[in-house]
Amino acid sequence: MNTAVINIKTEPETKRQAQKVAQDLGLSLSSLLNAWLRHFIKTKTVTFSARNEETPNEYFKRTLAKARENWKERKGSPIFHTGKEAVKWLEDQGI
Repeated sequence: MNTAVINIKTEPETKRQAQKVAQDLGLSLSSLLNAWLRHFIKTKTVTFSARNEETPNEYFKRTLAKARENWKERKGSPIFHTGKEAVKWLEDQGI
């Protein structure tokens, strides 16, 4: 099989973790990257996934809780149909 070498730079820990995940799936990191490259060529898209394991930080949690509280109390801006309506509402609010 004729092959070419691609060198990439990544953090050692990133490489180690990627190799571990690939191994857990019964694959080599090289075979996974080749599959990704073929998919990239075929679809001409780059996609990333945010898994449930990613935990929002405390600032995001507080902000989301405040937004939900404001929504329940009907605090917030109305729906605007034009930019002029939005600007007028903001000006009326003193913003």
